[in-house]
Amino acid sequence: MPLDIKKTTEKMQAALKEARDLADLTTQEQRDFSEEERAKVSEFLKTAREAKAELETAKADAEMRRAVLEMGEGIELVEQPGQKQKKRAKSLGEEFTTAETWVQWLKQNTVGGVIPDSRKGIITPPLQVKTFGLFRQKEVLTGVADVSAGALVESERTGIYEPLGRHPLNIRDLITVRQTGSDTVEFVRQTQQVTQAAPTAEANVTTFTGATGEISGEKPEGTTRFQRVTETVKTIAVWIPATKRALSDAGQLRGLIDTELRDDLGEELENQLLTGDGVGENFTGLANTADTLAQAFVTDIPTTTRKALTHLLVTGKQMPTAWMLNPVDWESIDLLQDDQGRYYWGGPMAMGPRTLWSSPVVQGFFQTQGAGWLANWRKAVLWDREEAMVSVTDSHSDFFIRNMVAILAEMRAAFGVIRPSAFVEVDLEAGS
Repeated sequence: MPLDIKKTTEKMQAALKEARDLADLTTQEQRDFSEEERAKVSEFLKTAREAKAELETAKADAEMRRAVLEMGEGIELVEQPGQKQKKRAKSLGEEFTTAETWVQWLKQNTVGGVIPDSRKGIITPPLQVKTFGLFRQKEVLTGVADVSAGALVESERTGIYEPLGRHPLNIRDLITVRQTGSDTVEFVRQTQQVTQAAPTAEANVTTFTGATGEISGEKPEGTTRFQRVTETVKTIAVWIPATKRALSDAGQLRGLIDTELRDDLGEELENQLLTGDGVGENFTGLANTADTLAQAFVTDIPTTTRKALTHLLVTGKQMPTAWMLNPVDWESIDLLQDDQGRYYWGGPMAMGPRTLWSSPVVQGFFQTQGAGWLANWRKAVLWDREEAMVSVTDSHSDFFIRNMVAILAEMRAAFGVIRPSAFVEVDLEAGS
């Protein structure tokens, strides 16, 4: 009788949990095991070892069956069911390829699950999806080419798809993210603060003439100024060509959306938030926002970064939430040593979150090397107008007669720094 993998796994996990709970109890109470507890732990560990041995045997049997099958003996391999996996959030590509609108459209436009070459005028309804975890590919994606989508079609569907990789994206997690239903957003920024408050004596005359000894009792009038700022919603988009065969393969299509289109949108958004020049359809990124604070290089990096902290506290009147540093600069800081060769920041065995002068450090892969930011990042806002949208059509160039389609992904958003003085740009290099 085949081994019940699920029950055996649960049995092993339960025994290990019981043993661990007893060990944790003695640790909390700062004592040794009692004789009864030692016996229980030994029994739990024996049960776990036996269950583990059964699982390893079952795994070896499955591998043997697979080897026989691969040798062409015609023996059917029935894989044992694995441990139940936890539910996870769907990716952008999964949401697209499993969306009811897409499934119904595919049913109406395919024969035997394949879009026939004779099918023309392909235009899918745009699908807006909420998953936006924030890639671009020049080659035409087909179902057979070794260098394109055909690389995903293998005799055994392993479910493995390994892209070239992208830089981690961090800024969206630091700043404030809101929603907007308009193509423009407005906010009011204070440019001059009230600073006229002063102690005031009580009046001693009803009509003040300025004579000696007279006190008017007049309170000082405050002055403040404001600036209305308008930011427009910008569109970030990318598309890739594909054949109808690639379009018919839901798994392949999901991979293209998740690992190419979605991540390319995310990288460009992060780049725009940091370095956008505000020209044309570019965002006005942090590096080109007026009235941010600046800290020049002083003596060395530790001195410079500490002065930046003071600058933000005194001039910007803000508490920092994080540093943003290029990975190369963060490496230079990590490797700083004193006269005796000791690392300032703990060295390779440093534990816990990485900080610089008690503020967390985030590595920005689009941050210019040689400079960094210390800021209250909540004072920058991204307004999402439309999260990632995906649509497919053959109405592009000569795609109609070549049985090809264009897969388009785009997003719309606006960005603004509501308080520039909450950001200090720090020069990390001498003479720059």
